[in-house]
Amino acid sequence: MQDMSEAFKKIIFSFTFNSCLFLFLIIGIQNSSTKTKVNLFKNETIALPISFIVGVSFITGSITGSLVPTFFNNKKFDN
Repeated sequence: MQDMSEAFKKIIFSFTFNSCLFLFLIIGIQNSSTKTKVNLFKNETIALPISFIVGVSFITGSITGSLVPTFFNNKKFDN
């Protein structure tokens, strides 16, 4: 089992790394002209660049993928 300082370091690294990716994503899509709307249940969002939608999906998956092993580490149960 990992101690809290290692888990905290992993969480901080994950959020720092993904925040930097998000910053580069925002800078990179400044001149994007291809836009589309996303359907959320019955509502539609505003027209967003496709690269923003794909980038945010990637960053969300990266954060989720790095946090899941931290919080749900394998614990052996004594029988």
